[in-house]
Amino acid sequence: MPDPAVPPTPPVALSALLAREDLGLRQIAGPDDRDTVIHWAHTSEMADPYPYLLGGELLLSAGVHIPEAAGTGTYFDDYVSRIVAAGGAALGFGLAPVHDTVPRALVEACDTHELPLLEVPPQTTFSGVARAVWQLMAQARHAELRRVTEAQQSLAAAASRPDPVRAVLRQLAQRVGGWAVLYGPEGVEVASAGREVKETESGSLAELADVVRPAGPGTPTSATDTAAGTHLAAYALGAGQGFVLGVAAPHRDTGDHTIASVAAVLLSLLTGEQQSGSGAARSTALVRLLLGAEPEAVAPLLGSDRWLVVHGSPEAQPCDPVAASALGAALGSPLVDLAQDVVRVLVPADREPAPQPGWILGVSAPAAARDWPAADTQAARALSRARATRTPLHRHGTHRPALTDLLSPGEAEAHARALLAPLTPPLAETLRTWLSLHGSWDRTAVALAVHRNTVRQRIARCAALLGTDLDDPDVRMELWFALRHGER
Repeated sequence: MPDPAVPPTPPVALSALLAREDLGLRQIAGPDDRDTVIHWAHTSEMADPYPYLLGGELLLSAGVHIPEAAGTGTYFDDYVSRIVAAGGAALGFGLAPVHDTVPRALVEACDTHELPLLEVPPQTTFSGVARAVWQLMAQARHAELRRVTEAQQSLAAAASRPDPVRAVLRQLAQRVGGWAVLYGPEGVEVASAGREVKETESGSLAELADVVRPAGPGTPTSATDTAAGTHLAAYALGAGQGFVLGVAAPHRDTGDHTIASVAAVLLSLLTGEQQSGSGAARSTALVRLLLGAEPEAVAPLLGSDRWLVVHGSPEAQPCDPVAASALGAALGSPLVDLAQDVVRVLVPADREPAPQPGWILGVSAPAAARDWPAADTQAARALSRARATRTPLHRHGTHRPALTDLLSPGEAEAHARALLAPLTPPLAETLRTWLSLHGSWDRTAVALAVHRNTVRQRIARCAALLGTDLDDPDVRMELWFALRHGER
């Protein structure tokens, strides 16, 4: 018989049901085992209830199906054996209205097949028994949820203590009443907490940890086993970290898996920082920048020489820190900044950003640390371009041989500064955007988040200050050249 498909609620101890004085139930046969539990109550008067049972039931019957000559044959033995074969947990026999007493042959059959047999008094209805079962389940479910919630809170508090890994392990071991151990990528025990375990249990748990250690696409994330009466469980931490959480306990209560999973998530975050050293490296880089170091001096601490700056704008405003962090995680970088509903992410140049659902992105050209400010400007303009063209991602154009290469950068910048000197930065930015969008008033207004009349007024002001005709394509080309070199 396969394991019964039990409902997602805690089972009810048979002893708790027998303790209900309002029911008046009495066990008259079968083993007196306090570990016997039931998952539901089911009423049936079928002579063969096997096809209708899922397993774990308290089967209730008034004996309507019992023939008159049942006591002289094998009827009751066959009947009880079928209940046991179906996984039934117990049998409740009602004394009314068909039978005044429980048939003796039924009592003997239940003793033979070790099936608990309950006598249901005439004043107790089967619906009352079923209701009591569900009431006890609801109470157990409430207690389980409270236990899991308290465990989650205590584990989170442990993760903020000075020695967080051991603190989480201690709290987990206490909550499951057993032993918790953290194995490193090489299978070596890193830390442990809780009761002493036998050498056989420790060895079995280490073997179970190897089963879930990341080794390929088909590797399971968790596994359970039993050794010497001890329940064992192992959980892989994160993707590719190699750390494994092992838990050993003398019993496995409902909710233990949830509690251990929460601990696994916390330990995954903690060991992720330990494994890569990225958290400490980022802190070192930040401190050195604050103390006056140049960006190119601290960039090697972040693990890359060349970077992309990505500006992201959520399609659904506003953006919050959680969404910003999620974007950084999707792009593969923890270096995230949120300001005025635009998220800036510093991404290693070898990680090609891809469009992200719900975001509009602008990506700079690859840049060394000393060129981060220029790359930031490129990303901002690429984002404006993406908004104007309604594309999910726009990349700043890569350099290729052009006529501009005939001039030295110094001469080009000097020419640009002289030509654009009359323009204020807002006017220069408006002119640059307007030219990049081929003189479209509406698309420029969208890119700059201003009214189209404002764009017209600014462009007219630019024409007046520059003393030129912006409808002339030669003028536009010269201004575009100046704007491109003036941004360096």
